[in-house]
Amino acid sequence: MRVIFAGGGTGGHLFPGLAVAREFQQRDGRVEILFVGTEQGIEFRVLPKEGFKLETLMVKGIKGRGLRGILDALYGVPASLLSSLKIIRQFHPDCVIGLGGYASGPLLLAAKLKNVRCVIMEQNLRPGFTNKMLARWVDCVFTAYPESADYFRGARVVESGNPVRWRELPKISRGDEFALLVFGGSAGARRINYAVIDALKLLTDLRAVLSITHQTGQADYAAIKEAYKDLPFAAEVTPFIDRMDDAYARADLVLCRAGATTVAEITLFGKAAILVPFPYAIYDHQRGNAQALQERGAAEMILDQELTGARLAERIRGYFLDRTKLEQMATAARALGRPDAAARIVDQCYALAHA
Repeated sequence: MRVIFAGGGTGGHLFPGLAVAREFQQRDGRVEILFVGTEQGIEFRVLPKEGFKLETLMVKGIKGRGLRGILDALYGVPASLLSSLKIIRQFHPDCVIGLGGYASGPLLLAAKLKNVRCVIMEQNLRPGFTNKMLARWVDCVFTAYPESADYFRGARVVESGNPVRWRELPKISRGDEFALLVFGGSAGARRINYAVIDALKLLTDLRAVLSITHQTGQADYAAIKEAYKDLPFAAEVTPFIDRMDDAYARADLVLCRAGATTVAEITLFGKAAILVPFPYAIYDHQRGNAQALQERGAAEMILDQELTGARLAERIRGYFLDRTKLEQMATAARALGRPDAAARIVDQCYALAHA
């Protein structure tokens, strides 16, 4: 089996693809895998460390770049398509998997022109521009939410779930403390960072029982680390968490953004969460992700513009005092988890390739 993963740009696109690539490798040690992305995307930094080969295209995004940006992006499309055709000709893939993001477009189009089986993975409830445009031309669209099918009318849709990097959480001995995990994606989230500091000033009576793991991102790390010096809490403050599985395992309550990968991890591991969607995400897709969990009782959503220290303190205290509610939320989240997501996608890809 020879598989190309096309796209990336963000961790939300790339990491589910990595989970599927690992599933292919576990099935067959002879599988050959190639990723295609850009030098500007996260894949350029991550994939060499993961041991995967990456080919890059010169394609650029169109949405939100203005007229000059659109013209610049369109100028690179023919060259990217030609490069994609060359990659298809040299690699001879049995299947191409689009991960979303503008880099997936030329490769999927080239694969279609060469009659190679193509599928798309859509991680968010509301699809991005590239996936929505290409959905009717591929063999299958894998979604994380049943509601996503409404955006892919005319396409073959399989609700697979969103693959994540781990199958289960590590076993960690937990004490009697109430553990709060705070993060805002790899770059952090300033709104969340400072709201947490303000909230903790109102929760000092819980200092003996409340512990915090706070991933700030690099930009706010020094200021937030300094702010914790005036607070009486046991806190681990870090710009980036390498072992997110350990962090999830320790957490009673998670406060975070609502990116697709984060939501998939929360549901797989069954963690109660307060979700603060990033308000400037394209198509406001994080709000859709958060609403889907809130409607099922699996999380609480607080909009970015409504997040204050006072409100956050009230919600943290509420969950600390009402462990039954906390456990109900965690159970609802766990019911939405799809530990077999990567396996379902790989099964379908093998079936398509051998049809």
